[in-house]
Formats: sequence, C-alpha cells, structure tokens
Amino acid sequence: MEGLNLTWMALVGAFVGSFTNVVAWRLPREESVVFPGSHCPKCGHAIRWHDNLPLFGWLLLRGCCRDCGASISWRYPAVEILSAGLWMSATLVWPGAGGGLPDLWLPWAGLPLIALLLPLVLIDLDHLWLPEPLCRWGVVLGLLVSTAAGIPVLASHLIAAVLALLLLEALSALAERLLGQPALGLGDAKLAALGGAWLGPAGIAAAMAIAIVSGALVGGTARLMGRLGPREPFPFGPFIALGIWLVWLTGALWWWQAWLLLSGV
Repeated sequence: MEGLNLTWMALVGAFVGSFTNVVAWRLPREESVVFPGSHCPKCGHAIRWHDNLPLFGWLLLRGCCRDCGASISWRYPAVEILSAGLWMSATLVWPGAGGGLPDLWLPWAGLPLIALLLPLVLIDLDHLWLPEPLCRWGVVLGLLVSTAAGIPVLASHLIAAVLALLLLEALSALAERLLGQPALGLGDAKLAALGGAWLGPAGIAAAMAIAIVSGALVGGTARLMGRLGPREPFPFGPFIALGIWLVWLTGALWWWQAWLLLSGV
C-alpha cells in the first residue's frame, strides 16, 4: 500500500512538474499560464496530448518537436523528475515537523508548498527574479494552512512572516548603503516571508541559516573557479527554498541541535 501511495505521489508530482515548466516559461514573459495550451515556442503548433505526458513524451519525441524538429530542452523532463521526487519526499516529513501542523495534515500540507517553491526556484535561476504574486499567495496559503494548528501557531507564523520580510529588507538596504549594492533582492525578502508563514519563527530562522551557509559555499566555490565575478549577483532564492523545504521535513529543532553538535557547544 505504501508503494502504491509513493507511485501516485510520483505520477501526480510529475504532472505538476510539467505545469511548473509552463509557469516558469510564461510568467516572466507576462503570458497566461492557462491559455493557449501547450505549444512549441518555435513553430507554435499545439503539443498533442500523448506528446505532453511527463518524461515519456520527451523520450518518444527524442527531444525534438514533432512538427518542426526544434530541440526540446532536457530541462523539461528534468523538472518533471525533480517534481516527482519532491512529491515523494513529502511523505518523509517527521512527526512534529511540518511547521507545527497536526500530524493528520501531513504529508498533504507540504504538497502546495512544493508547488510554490519549485517555479520560484526555476524563475530565479533564469531571471534573478522572484515573482511577487507567487510569494504573496504563498504567504496567504501558508497562513491559511497554519490555522489547522490553532490560533497561537497562526499568530506566531504571521509574526515570523512579517519579521522575515522586514529584517531581510533592512539587511538589503544596509548592504546597499555600505557596499553600494544590495546584498539581497527584495524578492528574497518576500520568499523568506513565505517561509515564515509556513514554518514559524524558529523554522524560518533555521531555514535562513541553511540558505546562508549553502549559498556561501556554492557562491564562494563559483567565484574561486571563475564562474562568478567578484561582485556578480547570483540567485539566492534556490538556497532559501532549500532551507524552507529541509526544515519543513525535519523541524527546526533538529537543525539547531545539529548546529550545536557541529560547533561543539
């Protein structure tokens, strides 16, 4: 039975990943994510339903449009596989994690969170931009989901969202004053607010700690290898999203305990 549930999670996650590809392509171009239906961006022909099946459609087409032969990026099936894996990972949420929600709500409550985070990550990677509508609706949805844990949890998550937004905006403004350029984009602050709405104060603090450490490691390595210039910006949203999802799965306490263990305190 558990294997069947994982299979369904993977299948639905792959289809959501297919739609995520559409969102990540169209939203930055200010196009509707619903109309028209899926079509080749080069020749404009509609994609047949059987060619639009996650992963299998790309394999059957051998990565080329059926009508004009234009190459279809490997990223499309990769995102579908990633989405399927993330949906399956939602079943691994620990009891007591999941932003403090009742265990009865887990793992289902994490699925809309994945559906929000993945397109934000893709768009930030492509455009160094985190769309405000997605972040804003993510905050609203996170607060709505938090009501399942009661008014005290909802209040703490609301406070966490506001504080995360204000603190990161203040940090960005301070960096701009001292360094002449913002250290973070305003979209990063809005994504942190989204995380606060889902995780609460301790959760978003742990998520941001993970984001800072992982971002510093990747960014520092890229600069040492010459892939990034000394002051060249790079997307920080993916690291915030990673922190949010890891803390959602395990809870903030585990990360703080692991940090204390590593630091020898």
